[in-house]
Amino acid sequence: MSQAPLVLVDGSSYLYRAFHALPPLTTSTGKPTGAVKGVLNMLLSLRRQYPDSPFAVVFDAKGGTFRDELYADYKANRPSMPDDLRSQIEPLHACVRALGLPLLCIEGVEADDVIGTLARQSAGRQRDVVISTGDKDMAQLVCPHVTLVNTMTGSVYDIEGVKNKFGVGPEMIIDFLALMGDKVDNIPGVPGVGEKTAGGLLTGIPGGLKGLYDNLDQVATLSIRGAKSLAAKLEEHRDAAFLSYELATIKLDVPLDVQAEDLYPAEPQHEALIALYRELEFKNWLDDLLREARQAENAASANDADEPATPQAEARYDTVLEQQDFDTWLARLEAAPLFAFDTETTSVDAQKAELVGLSFAVEEGAAAYVPLAHTYMGVPAQLDRDTVLAALKPLLEDPGKAKICQHGKYDMNVLMHYGIELRGLAWDTMLESYVLDATATRHDMDSLALKYLGQSTIRFEDIAGKGAKQLTFDQIAIEQAGPYAAEDADITLRLHHNLHQRLAATPALLEVLERIEMPLVPVLARIERNGALVDANLLGQQSIELGEKMVGLEREAFELAGEEFNLGSPKQLGAILYEKLGLPVLKKTAKGQASTAEDVLAELAERDYPLPKVIMQYRSLSKLKSTYTDKLPQQINPRTGRIHTSYHQAVTATGRLSSSDPNLQNIPIRTPEGRRIRQAFVAQKGYKLLAADYSQIELRIMAHLARDEGLLSAFRDGLDVHRATAAEVFGVPLGEVSSDQRRSAKAINFGLIYGMSAFGLAKQIGVGRPEAQAYIDRYFTRYPGVLDYMERTRAQAAEQGYVETLFGRRLYLPEIHSKNAVMRKAAERTAINAPMQGSAADIIKRAMVTVDTWLQDSGLDARIILQVHDELVLEVHESIVEQVRAELAPLMQQAAELAVPLLVESGVGDNWDEAH
Repeated sequence: MSQAPLVLVDGSSYLYRAFHALPPLTTSTGKPTGAVKGVLNMLLSLRRQYPDSPFAVVFDAKGGTFRDELYADYKANRPSMPDDLRSQIEPLHACVRALGLPLLCIEGVEADDVIGTLARQSAGRQRDVVISTGDKDMAQLVCPHVTLVNTMTGSVYDIEGVKNKFGVGPEMIIDFLALMGDKVDNIPGVPGVGEKTAGGLLTGIPGGLKGLYDNLDQVATLSIRGAKSLAAKLEEHRDAAFLSYELATIKLDVPLDVQAEDLYPAEPQHEALIALYRELEFKNWLDDLLREARQAENAASANDADEPATPQAEARYDTVLEQQDFDTWLARLEAAPLFAFDTETTSVDAQKAELVGLSFAVEEGAAAYVPLAHTYMGVPAQLDRDTVLAALKPLLEDPGKAKICQHGKYDMNVLMHYGIELRGLAWDTMLESYVLDATATRHDMDSLALKYLGQSTIRFEDIAGKGAKQLTFDQIAIEQAGPYAAEDADITLRLHHNLHQRLAATPALLEVLERIEMPLVPVLARIERNGALVDANLLGQQSIELGEKMVGLEREAFELAGEEFNLGSPKQLGAILYEKLGLPVLKKTAKGQASTAEDVLAELAERDYPLPKVIMQYRSLSKLKSTYTDKLPQQINPRTGRIHTSYHQAVTATGRLSSSDPNLQNIPIRTPEGRRIRQAFVAQKGYKLLAADYSQIELRIMAHLARDEGLLSAFRDGLDVHRATAAEVFGVPLGEVSSDQRRSAKAINFGLIYGMSAFGLAKQIGVGRPEAQAYIDRYFTRYPGVLDYMERTRAQAAEQGYVETLFGRRLYLPEIHSKNAVMRKAAERTAINAPMQGSAADIIKRAMVTVDTWLQDSGLDARIILQVHDELVLEVHESIVEQVRAELAPLMQQAAELAVPLLVESGVGDNWDEAH
């Protein structure tokens, strides 16, 4: 039986390559980890391929080697190691050791020499060796028993592979490198000799480097470019060539106290790996380890006891099937000062979900699941759902009884279908995490448990399966459903205790949670339940018209291209644009193909190339058709006849709400087609739509933050701020500002908020870069407070690592200290914009709470049905439209006190477009 091959990994080569080739990755505290993760991915992949092999990861040691003594300038051209890479060496070494993999690092020689020595020893004993590297120097080691693999590219080099790659066999690779030299390692070689010339010399004159120099008179006879003058050049650099030979030769006799038999991996050190993965925030690997550990504990517990193991060794989870047990739990809930609960349902869509069961936790480790509607064959008898809900209703509706949920808005909506209006939702762990740090992690329960509790939870897929055969919760056996559901409530309670303590350490963040996010939950739940009425017939007609326009654009594209092609195929479009029509290639994809991305087509269209313009129009109409006119009618709830979007509080980094199914934030307002989609959002008979929108809110917040007298005066005096800016920047009287000047000033005003450069502004307003820079310079001269705000904010972000909104919400910026200039500049732009965008988000949220409270208390026949960006849309009985309109704007304007007036503009109509 043949032996498993010895696997030798060139750790230093992969560390550098992973650092430079892979996207930067950092922890939530800004610690770089991308190279570590890249190398570990490669190592784990290799171990799966060679599970029975001896295995060593070899790194360069600190300090010089014998090659530095041979040649003082060896590797002198290499830039010093970046700090972001240097800081990853020790964590990588620690991870390799914790994985149980032998790690070799020998002073005075390079990793190549250690690998070469081990490879030669093993090959001499007829044992196969696999060397994993991206270094071409290693090709000299290839022989019948030694193969190179490049895990990053998937390349494999045996003897024939080396010949095909380099044009010479492994036995000639040192000679090949001696002639070519190596810029990276500063091996001199012979100037002007590249791969083709080196290969031609070595194949044309036998005997390697020595044979070549013994027969320089034959060089002129070779079919090599510049052959006649090559002999003299070779002679001139004879010493450099032979020195290069020595430098390129991998040492095969390094004294080592290990052999292949000593390199079998040990068992992984699970506790050490868990600590390292937690520190480096490798969440998936950490989760896998924790799940393995729990499965092992459960298996051990199951072997040691008659009772099945619970997910938590210290947990006491009950599955409640008897009335007496339910009564006991109900009494515990009534006595508890605070409890967590969760609903289990048949759907993630709260408007369609049916309640299957409820779980509760009154203290950490004490939780129960009450199954109510499991429907599979052979299901045990369950308590009556209506009876249980009637008993729980007073408790769940008691505003004085504090409750905790994870994503409580969903539970509110589900319970509302059963006549229960959840009150007293004091805490939501999803929102606690989101307010604590919007950028640090996902805010689902499984991710939070892993991050804050170091605990891997039972996943829904673990008990329901995956894909098309996944069970709904009512089909899951109660024996499995019970521990899963009870754990949900238990974890929610544990998370609250952990997260609330962290929030309490920063009172401003706790106030954002208590004053903005938590009061908004029932408001959003109501808006989602209210839904919006849409005219399916109008959308259907528009869909037909969009389809006809797309056919026309397709024909136009075919005519411009001179042939038919698939407009949706980047490959075919690229061939038409760049190969057939010869348009300039402005950008390439990661795979080196000419890009057909939206920004590229837009720039080509600006250069008056007609086909890119047609393609952009086609794509725009196609997106509207597929996303809205075709899909919206399918999203009408058959029970209510309305569309019920889902609003998400814990997604965007700045605090803005997002929506899905449908996404209402992306309906274009500046195109006729987009406005027609808004026309399909209609008021029901006897009602009107009232839309109220904050005017230029982010600019007003910028004026407030910057305290610039010029901007403050413009807003206080009720001037058109873009016209006022144009007058200042272009040096003309206010009354003489042209529409083009106002448009340019508007681009400057909004562009500066988002950190636009002179290049970006020039592109947007169609002027040269120097002219655009002059506009920006003049702007800052006229509005020095804005420049001061920007510089002050950059400095604060760098010092603190975060910026804040007017209300204390924080946005952390881990890349503000990045050594990568592009990433650092992006973080600085975010730092400038986030306080404005985040404050605008906080203001609209505060306004929604105020308006909803007013509508609930007043009993007016009006309700909020949509929230998009800085706009609220209400459905109001036509008899009170003017009354509601008169009271709405002042309420929204009271949401914040700024140094300039908050202005709310409103409109009324039979549809959203009319009202906007």
